[in-house]
Amino acid sequence: MSIEIRKVTAHIGAQVLGVDIAQPLDAEQVAAVREALNVHKALVFDDVRLDDEGQEAFARQFGDLTTAHPTVPAVDGAPNVLPVDSERGRANHWHTDVTFVLNPPQASTLRSLTLPPYGGETLITSSAAAYRQLPEPLRALADTLWAEHTNDYDYAVPDEEIDAERAAQRAQFTSIRFRTVHPVVRVHPLTGERGLFVGGFAQRIVGLSKDESRRILDLLQAYVTRPENILRHRWSPNQLVLFDNRITQHYAVDNYDGLPRRLHRVTVAGDVPVGIEGKESYSIEGDASHYTPVAA
Repeated sequence: MSIEIRKVTAHIGAQVLGVDIAQPLDAEQVAAVREALNVHKALVFDDVRLDDEGQEAFARQFGDLTTAHPTVPAVDGAPNVLPVDSERGRANHWHTDVTFVLNPPQASTLRSLTLPPYGGETLITSSAAAYRQLPEPLRALADTLWAEHTNDYDYAVPDEEIDAERAAQRAQFTSIRFRTVHPVVRVHPLTGERGLFVGGFAQRIVGLSKDESRRILDLLQAYVTRPENILRHRWSPNQLVLFDNRITQHYAVDNYDGLPRRLHRVTVAGDVPVGIEGKESYSIEGDASHYTPVAA
């Protein structure tokens, strides 16, 4: 059966039919999925019958795997699998995965395990569409900017909301401090598309004050999070979503009243980001070699 790609929204998202990702893909199928990912940025596979090992095998067809996370523990016995569990915290902020390291993942897979009866959607947005929508003067400015990304920053959470458990989670997340400078406009290595490479871990524009940086980052982020650019994915049992981490951001909606929600994430190692002038990102602090190889 041939692969069928059904577009979901104008700027991002497609459903993939006609392929059983529990089985090894042939070269033609891998190429078709990769091309669909390049075009649509996020792909949804329904009725998948995968365990952790099967999810790893599927992701590995697109490159070497990272370990689960630079600082957060993996699933027991599965060092490449990160539990995205509501009991361990909620990623209800816009971000691109692990941009605080030199070479963030190129692609992420999320697989549904335990779902609440309502809510718990994942929002995924196209940073390529956001870049295209910038007015020319703002686009010209963004092309020149570089931003420092870090995992150690002020989450703007009131002190009274930080209990011992949340404090421990934050301490774990920042147990190794990372600071990396990336281009604000990243050139996709396969398509040549430009996208806004910012998100929650981007904390300061190089050469600007913290307050000046926040104003500019918020202005650019407002284009990324335009409703027209967002895929709002409502999870069903046995689904897998594959998204291009180089040119998207995502957000886990916390709207399910604290009910159990668990996904498993496996990520594919990425390349070092490159700006429009061909200059690569550079690390200021933190060694992530235990987490990810650098993709060619």
